[in-house]
Amino acid sequence: MKKYVLACDAGTTSVRAIVFDKNANVVAVSQHEIHQYFPKPAYAEEDPDEIFSSMFYCIIDAIEKAGALPEEIAAVGITNQRETAIVWDKNTGKPVYNAILWQCRRTSGICRELQAAGHEDYIRETTGLKADAYFSGPKIKWILDNVPGAREAADRGDLLFGTVDTWLVYKFTAGKYHVTDYTNASRTMLFDINRLCWDRKMLEILDIPESMLPKVLPCGGDFGFVSYNGSNIPIRGIAGDQQAALFGELCTEFGDIKITYGTGCFMLANTGSSVPHSRHGLLGTLAVCFDEKTPQYALEGSVFTGGALVKWLRDSLQIIATARETENLAKSVDSNGGVYIVPAFTGLGAPYWDMEARGTIFGITANTTRAHIVRAALESIAFQTNELLVSMEKDLGVEFKSLLADGGAANNDFLLDFQAGISGIPVIRTGYTEATALGAAVIAGLSTGFFESVESLREILPAGKCFAPAMEEDARINLTESFNAAVRACRSFSGKEE
Repeated sequence: MKKYVLACDAGTTSVRAIVFDKNANVVAVSQHEIHQYFPKPAYAEEDPDEIFSSMFYCIIDAIEKAGALPEEIAAVGITNQRETAIVWDKNTGKPVYNAILWQCRRTSGICRELQAAGHEDYIRETTGLKADAYFSGPKIKWILDNVPGAREAADRGDLLFGTVDTWLVYKFTAGKYHVTDYTNASRTMLFDINRLCWDRKMLEILDIPESMLPKVLPCGGDFGFVSYNGSNIPIRGIAGDQQAALFGELCTEFGDIKITYGTGCFMLANTGSSVPHSRHGLLGTLAVCFDEKTPQYALEGSVFTGGALVKWLRDSLQIIATARETENLAKSVDSNGGVYIVPAFTGLGAPYWDMEARGTIFGITANTTRAHIVRAALESIAFQTNELLVSMEKDLGVEFKSLLADGGAANNDFLLDFQAGISGIPVIRTGYTEATALGAAVIAGLSTGFFESVESLREILPAGKCFAPAMEEDARINLTESFNAAVRACRSFSGKEE
């Protein structure tokens, strides 16, 4: 009798294993932080071996905490930070370089060359993406061009590439499976989201051998197994973290929309079987799909610095001790005191895609306190999120009636209340905090019959809390215009504002 499904959530700052029961309740959680390396300004890396060993530890720990036997676990689902790139030697299984994280900006020069060569339109039409350092294709090229011997090894067919999901599966299966799913493939800048295959022209442009790339499967495919205590637990679900969150929020119909407040902030709207083509700085991407005949798509907007801004307040400025303090500090003042933060630590994402912008704080006076800085930080997350919402409404020609919210920062009542006010629509915090991991678990559960259907899950998942908009229209307009002015000044400083 199968009693559980296990979700592996390989995030940017930590990895987690979560055991769910048949009612989608969390039975056990194990979490381990991952050390990040910043060898140069705008560089960001992690140790691939640490990612794997930490995840494997969490799997064992979570199963033991749940008091479960491996044979009681129906399947494993994996969700992961998406655009992070790992390259390893297929003969030794050893990485040739650290994992280059999605936030890393080292490939900005490569992307500028793509733009200058006139490839931008082809990239957008074929992959749904922008020529930006965010995506993993240019990271592969950087490794091949800069790690001694890597180019020669790749040309011999000795190197393999994978996003974090691919790396984990490869390690779990001792090299037997080199696979990924549609959602992660669609974030590489190498995958044709129209034809559902690797694009040879993009491989040629970036000079990447096709032999490096994993086999691409639907999200509910057979991705191998995790061996534990004499049993092989099947891996039957993979999705990139934001697509997993969209599915975990049960956003399965056209126009369903969610925002995940994580290290960055990511808004996705389901567009069904229609390939989205944005005219307002957003991305087209593949959503969770269970077979190649009925692909599902989403429109996506990405804010690079969301919860990472709060972490910066804590670790770098040291003006707070914990993230939880920010809510009461923000509420302790009646306004931001004229302070606006544009947290472009690694450039600006949608709708600007400015790789050169850097963070700025405007409006400081002698009366500015740490409470004003904290409030301005939380407000900046909401301002950036609202920019995505406005762009999505323009692209899809709809007016959204509400916005679903998940992620760590969604637990901050001040943030969601301000978001509802500045966006002018209700924001609904889901009644469960693990939307991303739940999405991975649901994919694996549906693939194996552990969960009956999406409709059955709608009946058992708890309702969330609704934050209704209460801000006066004049205040909303004035605050938004002031933040927009701050963005323009930020971009002007970097020389990119038009």
